[in-house]
Amino acid sequence: MDRAELARTLRAEQVPDALYDLPGVRDIPVQPDAYYFLRPAPGGGWETGLRERSRDRDISRFATEDEACRDLLAKLRARPRPPEGGGETVEEILARGEELRRWAREEVERALRERPPGAEER
Repeated sequence: MDRAELARTLRAEQVPDALYDLPGVRDIPVQPDAYYFLRPAPGGGWETGLRERSRDRDISRFATEDEACRDLLAKLRARPRPPEGGGETVEEILARGEELRRWAREEVERALRERPPGAEER
């Protein structure tokens, strides 16, 4: 298995695009707080792991791309499935950016209005 085949398999299994980064095949346009990666390892070979809050965790190293692809596929298959709905792609979410920012502003303003009297501001 190579990265292109892995990407096709993940799409067929409806694994959300934002959960993984496959350099040269499926790059994440806007990187979320946490995602799985497969990449060439320094000094040769391949590595997989979880990138979370700008730190690499749970790194596994492999001699071949095939081994690394199979490991990443197993990790992504082991994740709990998200609830139905909410299957938007990153591109769809980004296209609604202004709407989401407006909603967030309204939620903050509502929370401030509903704050109990005498609550301290930070």
